[in-house]
Amino acid sequence: MLLESSRTFIEFLQDTSLFITVKSSHFISFVVPFYLGCIFLFSVLAYKYVRWIRNISKRQRRIMWRNLFSRKSWEALKETFMESLVHRKIYKRNPLLGYMHMSLAFGWFLMIFFGKVESSIFNHSLLDDPSFAIFFRFFVREKGLYPGQNTLSFIMDFLLLIVLSGVLLAIIKRFRSQLMGMKKTTRQTAIDKVALSALWWIFPLRLLSESVTAGLAHNGSFLTQTIGNLLVSIKLPLESMELFVWWAYSLDLCLFFACLPFSRYMHIFTEVVLIFLRKLGVRTTENFNGYSMVQLNACSRCGICIDACQLGFSAGVDNIQPVNFVADTRYRRLTAEVLNDCLMCDRCVEACPVGVESTLIRQQIRTKKVDENKLFYAYNQAEKARKKYNVIYFAGCMTHLTPGIITSMKKIFEEANERYWFMDEDKGLCCGRPLRQQGFIQQANELMLKNKELIVSSGIKLLVTSCPICYKTFKNDYRLNGMQIMHHTEYIDYLIKYGRIKVEKSKLGIVYHDPCELGRGCKIYDEPRRVLQSVGKLQRAEYERENAFCCGNTMGNSVLPSEKQQLVRNEALDMLTKSNPDILATACPLCKKTFAGGNRVKVKDIAEIVAENLEKSSNFEAE
Repeated sequence: MLLESSRTFIEFLQDTSLFITVKSSHFISFVVPFYLGCIFLFSVLAYKYVRWIRNISKRQRRIMWRNLFSRKSWEALKETFMESLVHRKIYKRNPLLGYMHMSLAFGWFLMIFFGKVESSIFNHSLLDDPSFAIFFRFFVREKGLYPGQNTLSFIMDFLLLIVLSGVLLAIIKRFRSQLMGMKKTTRQTAIDKVALSALWWIFPLRLLSESVTAGLAHNGSFLTQTIGNLLVSIKLPLESMELFVWWAYSLDLCLFFACLPFSRYMHIFTEVVLIFLRKLGVRTTENFNGYSMVQLNACSRCGICIDACQLGFSAGVDNIQPVNFVADTRYRRLTAEVLNDCLMCDRCVEACPVGVESTLIRQQIRTKKVDENKLFYAYNQAEKARKKYNVIYFAGCMTHLTPGIITSMKKIFEEANERYWFMDEDKGLCCGRPLRQQGFIQQANELMLKNKELIVSSGIKLLVTSCPICYKTFKNDYRLNGMQIMHHTEYIDYLIKYGRIKVEKSKLGIVYHDPCELGRGCKIYDEPRRVLQSVGKLQRAEYERENAFCCGNTMGNSVLPSEKQQLVRNEALDMLTKSNPDILATACPLCKKTFAGGNRVKVKDIAEIVAENLEKSSNFEAE
């Protein structure tokens, strides 16, 4: 009995000695680079995030803190999981590219999570040294020391294999992007290249380090132990290699952490910050601020926006896409060409998996000083006061350059017995958006304030406009509380639905082009199609709705040469006319004017088509 008790006590001392040895050995010097990298990384991140959030307006910060302990935080957590880790939106566009991002992001996250589970079970504490989980295989060199060790070792090897497959795809994407379904990849700065190389080496070095230790201690699983046995079989000096490879792994982690805040990989943490700020109620304003910086740094520069940009694939302009704009802005090398040479069509914003509002940020940066000359306002308040109207009609600057739309809208108003005030009939008014797009923010605000005073004082509760640019501006920027704002396609759809006008259906084949501002900008897709289906045979386009091509003309681009604009227009026309339609219909005066210049097909606005097919106006022909 005494002998058995002595043997049990000796075994207990041996186990305790082993545990103490393992616990103390992880202070070995190669953990120092890992710690230095972590301290530097999180210090820089804290400094940047505090500075950016402090640079958000007080009003938005109050909204943010008020929503912090609400359901919105839970929604932000769910979106973080789906977009920052699983990369759902990238998966929908390109499954192979989505897997690459997911394997690196979610795979690495799971390795950290299960590594922490493994070390916590071994140490019986959640508060153990963080480096212990990172270098666990070096410190815990025997099997059977804690429950579930074999299972967790298998999981860690499996996750490492998943991440390594993502690294392989990332290398293929960098050098053979076409194999990943991409036409081009992003340009790299010097710091990006260093960070990228460090990232690519992290997981092969971890595999090598754990395999060398597995070859010596036999503590690996299916992947690391197999490679470890292979290293032993070829008689490599594993004893002398072991510390060297673990040092290399730690130093590589340190290098990546040091480069991360100044490289494209800043998005790893900043995308999470952006998701939370957006869910908590922070919005893009007209001024460049801390939220703009968060968006710029949340861009992963995945390159999806490159393939979405028509200036790239139609006109050969390959230096102005958001990935380049973001990098140039962050590194303070932004040129006027990159800033201004943009269609502002939002195809890139629609494609962006992170939702970076690059066109709005361009507009913020374009802000120019205001001269002392006041804008001339040609307002006819006397006419407004003389009569009582039910509808305000605002044609818009570009609609006045395509008078057939105005003639058609007048015809439709008359047919519906609508009493309307043609607010900009004298051509002296503007919604203010073109000024904003060119950076004249103060002048635009003065103009918008004057317009708002006129609209509110009229007492009219419905505003109809024919220009998508005006529609989006009135809807989003004027804050006309209590007023209904409709694009003329919505209004015509309403008139037909409730029988206020009747139309005849023709046999003409019609293909519809979604204008950028009306479609991607305001999500108006169904109303124009319902109207066209009532007057003709609607044909589908290859790229439509949120993926529709831009016509190539915009008031937001003041530097694009006409020959480049025509290349973009012709590419869009090629796509739209594949089905040989009788009419190309659009709902934007600028698009109509641009497409008509291509001389490919008869181009008409929806209002013109409807006016020509009114039951009581069969002989009506728009200009």
